[in-house]
This record gives sequence, structure tokens and C-alpha cells, in this order.
Amino acid sequence: MYLADRSAPAGAKPAPDRGSVRAAAVAPTVLALGTVSLITDISSEMVTAVLPLYLIAGLGLSPLGFGALDGVYNGVSALVQLTGGHLADRVRNHKLVAGLGYGLSALCKPLLLFAHSLGAISVVLTLERTGKGLRTAPRDALISLSTPPELQGRAFGVHRAMDTTGALLGPLAAFLILSVAVDGYDAVFGVSACVAALGVVVLVLFVPSGDGDPRPGPRTRPPRPTRQRTSDDGAAAAERPAPVRLRDALGLLRLPRLRNLAVCAVLLGLTTVSDAFVYLLLQRRTGIGDQWFPLLPLGTATVFLLLAVPAGALADRIGRRTVFLTGHALLLAGYALLLWAPDLPALPYLVLALHGMFYAATDGVLPAAVAATVPAELRATGLALVGTGQALARFGCSLAFGAAWTLWGTGPALAAAAAGLLCCAAVAGFVLRPAAPALPLPLPDPNRTGSP
Repeated sequence: MYLADRSAPAGAKPAPDRGSVRAAAVAPTVLALGTVSLITDISSEMVTAVLPLYLIAGLGLSPLGFGALDGVYNGVSALVQLTGGHLADRVRNHKLVAGLGYGLSALCKPLLLFAHSLGAISVVLTLERTGKGLRTAPRDALISLSTPPELQGRAFGVHRAMDTTGALLGPLAAFLILSVAVDGYDAVFGVSACVAALGVVVLVLFVPSGDGDPRPGPRTRPPRPTRQRTSDDGAAAAERPAPVRLRDALGLLRLPRLRNLAVCAVLLGLTTVSDAFVYLLLQRRTGIGDQWFPLLPLGTATVFLLLAVPAGALADRIGRRTVFLTGHALLLAGYALLLWAPDLPALPYLVLALHGMFYAATDGVLPAAVAATVPAELRATGLALVGTGQALARFGCSLAFGAAWTLWGTGPALAAAAAGLLCCAAVAGFVLRPAAPALPLPLPDPNRTGSP
């Protein structure tokens, strides 16, 4: 499968020179969407950085309650991803569907100023995550369709690096606002709303318009049949692609490579503890003060920013399976440090570094592998299928980890997650192993005549 292949499949054109590779890696669509994601992530991460502390310390939510809400925060977008991906492929306008998602998320940010109860906050976060679910697959489809297959990892790395720049600046902005504002949380939510609106403006003005397939790359399989209209005299009219149907989307799961990717994404997602829980565990383990808590995501984002592009390029060169599984091994090492490492001053930096390396090695590599297995006309749908499975699995992990924390405590809960991650990574390594090369057929013996 392509997750284990080298950068170019057999029969592909020779690799372009270094200058053309750089040009393709920073295609205008990738840069424009990266800018939108940068601005939007500043807005989102400002809220995400303070949300755990606001809910647990401010509203008195229990770890189990926070686990449920965190699962909703991440799981709702998963359910909507399928709708967003299929709708974008059906109307053949990925920018339009992505814009609807960005707009809905931006509209929800001001509502946090008026939501001061758990029920109201849950509704607002559900709507905000609905917007994220609508935009994710069409955005990633635009990135993959504007980039040659052999450069998919690099292109997603560039986008994720720009996206992570926003993730880095968002917690920093939240920290500065909390340190100077009297009513800090409301100030964070207000500034976040303004920044989100700016991201929508940039999307409308600078992301290229079109039918959602601005620069299609080579297909990974022959295109689906097209409907051909003929005139009265029998001359062939212009061909039009057959409309994308829901049955076509579900049929993607019959592709063995895509099915294997989806299964592995679900298995690993079931044992991936959410970021918020990692930061809460790190704070409790090291005694970091509440005023420094919003800066913890900054450490993850910094490492992610520095390594996203190199990790994507490395995956294109040596194989995406190797980089993807290495990222989960790094996450497992971070769990081990939280569980058994001595109380060293460098412990927070080590854990955050491993956390950022995990995201750099997986966040862009997985969609690059998925894009290589799905036909262009169903690209957003295929990305949504895998993304939905992964997000739903992480939703389940948030619920299970919150319950385990409440019942057993932090140590046993994290140890169970680490053991599960180790087992699931071993299964994924086996499922995603490179296919054995086909044996050549024996040549006929010219000296042998007649039937056997």
C-alpha cells in the first residue's frame, strides 16, 4: 500500500528538479489555505488553551464530565466530516463547503461570551465543531488536488506548519490576555471571535475559486465512467462526469488500501489520549501553576511547527508507514515519561517535545497516504471517511480515559492507555506492512514442444 511505498509509484514520471519541487510544494492554493488555517487556529487555540482550566477550575466540572465534553468537542466534527466531504464532492465546489464550515465556527465564537453554564457551553462547542467537521475534508482535498502525488507529504507538511503557527500563537495570545485583563476568560473569547472573522475574510478573498478541482493530479485508478450525450446526427457531445452518489462514497471502503488505513487510524485513535488530558496530567505531575497552563500547548506547537515539513518530506522519501508508526512510538515514550520518569526540571520540555514530534510525524502523513489511494472525484469523501473514523475513536478514548481517571486515578488510567497504544501500534505495523512483490511468471522453454 502507498503508506509503505516510496515517493513515486512505478511508471511515474522522473522526479522534477529541486526548483520545481519547491514551487509545487508551495502552490498558491496550499499557501492560501495555510494562511486561513493559521488565522483560524489562533482563534480556536485561544479557546482551547483556557477551556480545560475554565471548565474544571472555574465551573467545577469533574474529570469524567470534562472527558465527556472533550469527546463531544472532538467527536461532533467527526460525524459531520462525512457530510462535508460528500457534499463537497457532489457539488464539485470544495471552497464553498469549506467556507461554510469556517463561517459557522466563526459565528460560534461570540456566543461563548454569553454561555456561562455547562449546557450552554456544550451547545456552542457542538456548533463550533460542526463547522470544523464541514471544512476539514474539503480543505484537505483542495490541498491534495493541487499537488502532485509524489509531493503530497511535503504539501500537507507546509499546510500543517502554517496551521501550527496559529496553534502556537493562540495559547500565547490567551496567556497575555489572561495576564492583563480583569475578566480574562470573556476577553479571550471576544478576541477569538474577531480573529475567526478575519480568517473567513481571507478565505473568501484569497483562496482560488473553481469547481473544487483546481489542479487535479494523477488518478490512483481509472476514472469512473462518464455519461456521454449524443446529438441527433450521432456526433458525440461533450462528456460530463457522472454525479457523485452516496453509494460511490460507501464503495470506497471496498478499496483494500483505504480500508486498512481506516482500520489502523481507528485502532490508534482509541488509545490516543486527548491533548487536554495530556496537559492536565503534565500539570499535576510537575506542579505547574495555573497561570502557566495556557502555555503548555505552546511547547507542542513549537516542535510541530519546526518538524512538520521535514517529517512530510521524509515520509515522501522513505515511506509513510515508517514515519507514521515512528510518531506513535514517540507518543508512547511521552506516556512512559509521565508514568515513570523521575521529577526532573526538564520533564515538561521532554514530554511536550515528544508530543509535538508525534503530531509532526502523523498529522500530515495520514491524509497524504489517504489521498494517494482515492480517486480525484471522491478525494474529499475518502479523506472524510478516515478522518471520521479517527475522530470517533478519539471521542471514545476521551470518554474512557475520563472514566478511568475518575475511577482509578491518573496513573492506572494512563498505564492502560499506554498498553493499548503499544498493542494497537503493533497491529497497525502488521496491517500496513509492504505488500510482497509478485513473483515473475516462468518463461516458456523454447526446446519443449507439445502438450504436457
